[in-house]
Amino acid sequence: MHEPTLPAVPRSLKVTALTSLALLFGLLVINQLLLSPEAPKGMFSLQLAATAARGHAIIAGWGPEGTFWAQVSLWLDYVLVGVYTLCLVQLTNYLLQDRPGIRERKIGHWVRALFIGAGLSDVAENTLLLNNLPSPTDGLSLAATVCALVKFTGLLLGAAGLIILRAARRHPPHHEQH
Repeated sequence: MHEPTLPAVPRSLKVTALTSLALLFGLLVINQLLLSPEAPKGMFSLQLAATAARGHAIIAGWGPEGTFWAQVSLWLDYVLVGVYTLCLVQLTNYLLQDRPGIRERKIGHWVRALFIGAGLSDVAENTLLLNNLPSPTDGLSLAATVCALVKFTGLLLGAAGLIILRAARRHPPHHEQH
C-alpha cells in the first residue's frame, strides 16, 4: 500500500525558515563580540547568569561597547522570536497535513502550544534582560534564567513532538497470515 506523501513545502514556510536562519546567523555573529572571560558563551552566559553578582561581572567585562551589542542582540532577538515561532507553527501545520488521526491532531496541538509558549518565554526573557542591563538585580537575573530554561525546554519538547508526529503511522501495519 502506498503511503501518501506531503505536498510541496509552502512558500511562506520557506520564507520564515530562511528568515529565521538569517536572523540566527546575525545573532551568532553579534554573540562573537560578546565573548569574554566573564562571559565565555557571550549572551548565553548572561541568559543563565541567575544572580546580580554574575550579571554585574558579565556586563562589566563587556564594557560600554559590549553592552551596546548586547542590547542590539536582544532587540534583534525580538524579531527572531516572532519569525521562528511563526515558522515552527507553520512547520507543525505542514507536517500534520497527511496525519488526519485524532492522536496526531492532539500531538500537533501540544507541539504548537510548546512552540508558542517558548516564544512567549523568549519575549519575557529579553524584556527582563534589557531591564537588567543597566543595574542587574537578583530577581531579574533569576527570572530571566527561568524564562531561558522554559524557552529551551519548550523548543526541545516541541521538536521531540514533531519527531513523534512524523514517526506515527497513518495506518496500522498489516500482518501477513501464514
